[in-house]
Amino acid sequence: MTADLSQLVKAYDVRGVVPDQWDETLAELFGAAFVQVTGADAIVTGHDMRPSSPGLSGAFARGAAARGVDVTEIGLCSTDQLYYASGAFGLAGAMFTASHNPAQYNGIKMCRAGAAPVGQDTGLSEIRELVESWIDSGAPASDATPGTITQRDTLEDYAAHLRGLVDLTVIRPLKVVVDAGNGMGGHTVPTVFDGLPLTLVPMYFELDGTFPNHEANPLDPANIVDLQKRVREEDADLGIAFDGDADRCFVVDERGEPVSPSAITALVAARELARNGGRGTVIHNLITSWSVPEVVRENGGTPVRTRVGHSFIKAEMATSGAIFGGEHSAHYYFKDFWNADTGMLAALHVLAALGGQEGTLSALVAQYDRYAGSGEINSTVDDQAGRLAAIKAAYEGREGITLDELDGLTVSAADWWFNVRPSNTEPLLRLNAEARDEPTMAKVRDEALAIIRG
Repeated sequence: MTADLSQLVKAYDVRGVVPDQWDETLAELFGAAFVQVTGADAIVTGHDMRPSSPGLSGAFARGAAARGVDVTEIGLCSTDQLYYASGAFGLAGAMFTASHNPAQYNGIKMCRAGAAPVGQDTGLSEIRELVESWIDSGAPASDATPGTITQRDTLEDYAAHLRGLVDLTVIRPLKVVVDAGNGMGGHTVPTVFDGLPLTLVPMYFELDGTFPNHEANPLDPANIVDLQKRVREEDADLGIAFDGDADRCFVVDERGEPVSPSAITALVAARELARNGGRGTVIHNLITSWSVPEVVRENGGTPVRTRVGHSFIKAEMATSGAIFGGEHSAHYYFKDFWNADTGMLAALHVLAALGGQEGTLSALVAQYDRYAGSGEINSTVDDQAGRLAAIKAAYEGREGITLDELDGLTVSAADWWFNVRPSNTEPLLRLNAEARDEPTMAKVRDEALAIIRG
């Protein structure tokens, strides 16, 4: 195990291979450092279904309790269920999960009371520095009386809170296929959906952190093939796939066709604005579709564009008082959920919208899916800055073209735009392009890729 935690502590969380990069000894140090940095006198912890999760979570709890902090363990849960507990109880929290990463990985997503994120600029770098300083000698002894560690089940309360935000009791009956990918959706969906006018067709609901059927990452098209096929076989109204920790949801329509997360963002934004009397701010990152700000304005709202990344969305949610935020990665953030992301609440909005009218999901989302998009295309490059400079030089000064560098480089024209962003962790450039029609998008995409890969 390494004393340099730079490969373990990421921009927004802790994530690495167990036991090669971290283990329960290190998890205990993270627990102690977390309470020292946050100043919390009580915390809540939860974990996913990975084989290493209970041990790591328990060690973190011991490290926190040794410094006088009372720990409430909610056990198996989705990440948004942990955020619920943090918000409802007013406690700082730690969720043990590596989301969609392979089985040998695990991680910690940390938050302050009220589900406020802990990232590099909001405490995570200080936590890392403390843990690094303690690796050889251990955490210094504390004079505090050790705290208690107690268990509490929050699943029913979490489900009731979500159902209280979206009324599904009056929708027409729907048949929905849900692929939990052997992740935490298999734990939460049966309780959240219980008693609703839904015929649930479950896929891979058995909790298994080795992911025997497919990776729990629905943004990879290979991982929704089974769901698409089952939706068609069952003649279902829609399909929903969750990632490993069930904080993201991905939707397919009645034909088994993927629904763009931008279209889901626009749909939910329209519903949230209607709930708020046609007023409110909606956050979207800069690579969501043009459809999103258009729909927000059409429904009386104010769109605000941010950098990519949940810490930027959550920060802007808090400062602007936004009612909702969405990302291309299928993360959806709600003011009524402590500004935190919850794929389950987004899924309930989709079900309510579909069940509140007689048409198909494909017809419903057509109004929110107006442009041709490339999706995210990654290219390995030796010199990220040099390639970005080459793109800027190629487009700068062209008539009708605007450039901005809010996050990477965005190049915009009247009928198209593209964004190129460097990865923070790999030698990659990420391209997203969109245009009013498919041929234009393909031309813009290919021209940008030629420069990136040149």
